[in-house]
Amino acid sequence: MEAGEPREPREPGLGAETAAATATRWEEANAFCGNLTPKKKPKSPKPQNAVTIAVSSRALFRMDEEQRIYMEQGVEEYVRYQLQHENEPFSPGPAFPFVKALEAVNKQLRDLYPDSEDIFDIVLVTNNHAQVGVRLINSINHYDLFIERFCMTGGNSPICYLKAYHTNLYLSADAEKVREAIDQGIAAATIFSPSRDVAVSQSQLRVAFDGDAVLFSDESERIVKAHGLDRFFEHEKAHENKPLAQGPLKGFLEALGRLQKKFYSKGLRLECPIRTYLVTARSAASSGARALKTLRSWGLETDEALFLAGAPKGPLLEKIRPHIYFDDQMFHVAGAQEMGTVAAHVPYGWHRHPGGLRLPSRPQLHSSCAPASHDPQCSRHSSLPPSDMSSAGPFSPYRTALLHVCPHPWEGGTGTQPCRLGRHLTSPHWGPALCHDAG
Repeated sequence: MEAGEPREPREPGLGAETAAATATRWEEANAFCGNLTPKKKPKSPKPQNAVTIAVSSRALFRMDEEQRIYMEQGVEEYVRYQLQHENEPFSPGPAFPFVKALEAVNKQLRDLYPDSEDIFDIVLVTNNHAQVGVRLINSINHYDLFIERFCMTGGNSPICYLKAYHTNLYLSADAEKVREAIDQGIAAATIFSPSRDVAVSQSQLRVAFDGDAVLFSDESERIVKAHGLDRFFEHEKAHENKPLAQGPLKGFLEALGRLQKKFYSKGLRLECPIRTYLVTARSAASSGARALKTLRSWGLETDEALFLAGAPKGPLLEKIRPHIYFDDQMFHVAGAQEMGTVAAHVPYGWHRHPGGLRLPSRPQLHSSCAPASHDPQCSRHSSLPPSDMSSAGPFSPYRTALLHVCPHPWEGGTGTQPCRLGRHLTSPHWGPALCHDAG
């Protein structure tokens, strides 16, 4: 353009439109780049402020093949195998859905209370070698779990660290470590995989508890075993207004209730993502009032209370579909498993220390239940998933617990005593046949 030549006229408003379009594209680019930026994980709460759930590696993930290698080839080959496969995530274990549900509750709590540390805090507790931790970390990241606290003890028992983590609940596949934790006053349970997969809620954490020897002490169960059901009913009626002593998991129910109240205070009782259940073999009319009044005296409640009067618990648990169910009797744990429920055994009370009962050196089966006679009524056996029953070594070998359900009179201990429900337990690890009328 020569000097002095007139400029070509420009359409009115074109510059403003171009600027607006540029700004829009800039915002879109920023949004796109923002989506590419890794999301910042929430800050871990201080242990003393949180509800701390400690889980073992074999509770959170399935490690069956790795355990087989350890048993057959030893620790060195076990660690070598883990290092060779450290980029392959483990498959989910029995505690996995429970942990996912805890994290879903945490998300809602953070939305309601951004600055609160009163949330669930999951800690991975394992006696694995530290080098195995890389595969565990990779697995946790693969499933997008928020587990920042690890405790890897390289073969030593991790139980001594649980109190330092302010543990509210410890879940493990190792029954010996669970018993050790219970002895130290920590709520703990041995967790088992269900016999079949059943879908559980993705939006609501559901936790079911047995009553006696779980939430409550085993006081009432001892009366049943020593004096029978009639005396038990009389005792519960006479002591209806006297609260039962607390059981090993009372504190965990209390912690759940504390978090529930945070939703209630926002007017979200009906939409609360935590739901609790009391599932007990007690009869409502004969012995239910004392259980409910005990909870009330503690300032606690469960959302649902189900009194079965001795009926099997499995079918009801199938309808509830809890993420976890706690019971002190392996018979009920097995029944829950059969219906697809993740069940956890609480080794507490007279079942663990039967007192006057004579404990055999080997498992006892009723004579008419022996394979030779093959009574068709006694052919129902449930092999529980392998459970580590030994405290020796860093990766103790699996021991299989065998449940035998039998309709014959109880033959262990101090003589033959008929069982009201006709159900008994014999196990290599839990002593002689034990009656299951209460709990």
